[in-house]
Amino acid sequence: MKERMKKGFTLVEIMIVVAIIAILAAVAIPNFVKYRRNSQASACVSNLKQIQGAIEQARMAGKTDYADADLFGEKGYIKNAEKPTCPAGGTYTYLGLDDTSDPTCSIGKTLDGDDKSSWHILDKGGE
Repeated sequence: MKERMKKGFTLVEIMIVVAIIAILAAVAIPNFVKYRRNSQASACVSNLKQIQGAIEQARMAGKTDYADADLFGEKGYIKNAEKPTCPAGGTYTYLGLDDTSDPTCSIGKTLDGDDKSSWHILDKGGE
């Protein structure tokens, strides 16, 4: 009698491969979420620095009052750009030229109060 060779994988082998993939996904997905959050925070801080730079240029030019059109756009201090938006969905707030406070993001430290890399605030070195 002739023996037939079976080709293919057994159920146990397939289950082991699926379990390994699940373990890798369980480790990788939280890291991807953390890296995404940190990159959004970095982009937000970069936007805050651009806004702060535009406000400081307006102050140095002697402006006492301004609108978004004075800071952003064709004739603004940030050329050919619209008002920056927070990539995480926050909103930017900045006061008049006579105020010396920095622009802020509504998200601030709310995402993760312990992880400074995810803060949406300008770092003054001491925080």
